[in-house]
Amino acid sequence: MGDGEPLFKRVAIIGLGLIGGSLASAIRRHRLAGQVVGYDRRADELALGEELGVIDLAADSLEEAVRGSDLVVLAVPVRATRTVLAELKPFLDRDAVLSDVGSTKSSFVADVEAVFGDLSPHVIPGHPIAGSEKSGIRAANPELFANHKVILTPADNAHQPDVERLRALWEGCGATVLTMSVAYHDEVLAATSHLPHLIAFSLVDTLAGEDENMDIFRYAAGGFRDFTRIAASDPVMWHDIFLSNRDAVLRVIDHFTHDLDQLRSAIAAGDGAMLLRVFSRAKAAREHFTKMLSGQAYVTNNSEKQVTFRLQPGGSIRGDIRVPGDKSMSHRSIMLGALAEGITEVKGFLEGEDSLATLQAFRDMGVTIEGPEDGFVRIHGVGMRGLQAPRGPLYLGNSGTAMRLFAGLLAAQPFDSELTGDASLSKRPMGRVADPLRAMGAVIDTAEGGRPPLKIRGGHKLTGIHYEMPVASAQVKSCLLLAGLYAEGVTSVTEPAPTRDHTERMLEGFGYHVHRDGATASVTGGGKLTACAIDVPADISSAAFFLVAGSIASDAELVLRHVGMNPTRVGVINILRQMGADIEVLEEREIGGEPVADLRVRSAELKGIDIPEDQVPLAIDEFPVLFIAATCAQGRTVLRGAEELRVKESDRIRVMADGLAALGVETTVTPDGIVIDGGQEIGGGAVNSHGDHRIAMSFAVASLRATGPIEITDCANVATSFPSFVELAQQTGIQIRTEGGE
Repeated sequence: MGDGEPLFKRVAIIGLGLIGGSLASAIRRHRLAGQVVGYDRRADELALGEELGVIDLAADSLEEAVRGSDLVVLAVPVRATRTVLAELKPFLDRDAVLSDVGSTKSSFVADVEAVFGDLSPHVIPGHPIAGSEKSGIRAANPELFANHKVILTPADNAHQPDVERLRALWEGCGATVLTMSVAYHDEVLAATSHLPHLIAFSLVDTLAGEDENMDIFRYAAGGFRDFTRIAASDPVMWHDIFLSNRDAVLRVIDHFTHDLDQLRSAIAAGDGAMLLRVFSRAKAAREHFTKMLSGQAYVTNNSEKQVTFRLQPGGSIRGDIRVPGDKSMSHRSIMLGALAEGITEVKGFLEGEDSLATLQAFRDMGVTIEGPEDGFVRIHGVGMRGLQAPRGPLYLGNSGTAMRLFAGLLAAQPFDSELTGDASLSKRPMGRVADPLRAMGAVIDTAEGGRPPLKIRGGHKLTGIHYEMPVASAQVKSCLLLAGLYAEGVTSVTEPAPTRDHTERMLEGFGYHVHRDGATASVTGGGKLTACAIDVPADISSAAFFLVAGSIASDAELVLRHVGMNPTRVGVINILRQMGADIEVLEEREIGGEPVADLRVRSAELKGIDIPEDQVPLAIDEFPVLFIAATCAQGRTVLRGAEELRVKESDRIRVMADGLAALGVETTVTPDGIVIDGGQEIGGGAVNSHGDHRIAMSFAVASLRATGPIEITDCANVATSFPSFVELAQQTGIQIRTEGGE
């Protein structure tokens, strides 16, 4: 805020209970308003509020409080709202903002409409999700809202500057503000707050009526106390809430009762598989619960967790490991499995946050997915036309793959959808998929510069096109082929250089024919997908870190199991071998249309090379760690034709060059690549990975040849693509530890 104008000149808070009092106190502490006026029917509470400095001024009447205030906040019991509104109506300024703090929003809107005849654009219902078992003005706490969520539910006609001022007021109190519709808010709260309270009240009441009630309470473990703590809440307040949010609560009670009945039947019938399915689904959901509460996805927002890697220099590389499953294929297995007919079982699924975001997005569109459990996922396909409209935006975390592929899938659905992502993803260009999709007939709005969020309008018919891709990109190609499944006629894509063909191979695996002719792949719309089993090979992009580690460490021998050897992905092996790496390919086999092998890597004297341009698209994600190999090689390594690297999670060439410079290694950056003279000493130092997981992991590998300790900051995103990296690095001999995070 600083020294500028306060957000509101005069705020009137009607009702000085815990929430009203805490809000008044927070507004005063953070100087968010010129004056805070309080009014409460209980004269003693009101006087105490002034005495304790919670409010600037105690108003003698509702009229005195409301008149001349440019923000009026109702913090009275839900059932008293209508009476209070009727009383203050004559005194409310025409342009004053009117808000509340009640935990049901449709009842507040109904009360406003009943009293005022309509919903003025200055009415912005609000609900801070904060509180405690305490009540009254003495419990007022200016920090009550810090790190809590506040939901605003402005109507479509709400006055936008008012919404922004109210948002800024709550943010000034330390809260995170979300906006959603009134109906959606009441559904979410009925499910996440109201039903659990009802169950707690009911369970305690039931157990108190059992014969051995004394023993039940005497022997109750901590879990019982934690769960039933909320049964100590204010009965009058909760009685009000249930009656005022009746419809949403009844819906969620019916849903819960139905599911509880199913569990009862499963226990009666000894159906262990059913119990396991429900419990594993619930466990997975609980682990990502924080995000679900805010109506967002199933992934944690890493930007809030600062993670730092600290590495000691040296170490040797030994062992026999399997790195996590291929990220590209994990995404696609969920997408195609969801749209197939029948049940698709996936083994080796990557449980990184990116792929979990894709999984949750399909759950949000009505697809039942069990797992993941140790890389096993079971997807109950709904068919090509079976997706349902999601209730809110689909949050895709840090995943460019998910966002670009979803754009193609959703462009032809009958419903509207919105794709959002984290701060890093929100900077990445999406015009490269939006433009060709628009040429097919899709209606897509993007933010400035073609960036997320993407708003996709449903119900538009797509027509197949032939698209000559200006830049080789598997994500653009896949996006258009997926849209082509729904388009009339043939959709074909020609690429300027070969890129990953996982989508084409997997479509064939699901029984959908993809015609290939040289550099062109095409599909004919209107077919169907049939469920199949998928075994996702280990991700060669993740294996690359260990291939380089085994090459540059002294006296190293490492086996990497079940690595995907798709010819469009093995650029890193071809380039390393050309540099003199000792990599043996063992046990080549084909699983589900994808070639797989075990790899053995041993220490080798690497030499610098001119990287062949035809290999560049085949190793696009592996260059950060290849730069480390080049630094440890003898002679000069030159990379050209890699413009694509400059629009990844970060400008990877620039960020790698900066990181190498921080460790005393000089490089020359060119518009489409880099020149690295090998044999330079890698010193100790601090490297900023700029939130790019591959850069963080590359510098971890560099520690094997460093002369001093290395600190790498901003590493939280490693969890998105390679959740077990730190454990595997420690196990094989890299001297790494982490700080921060969970």
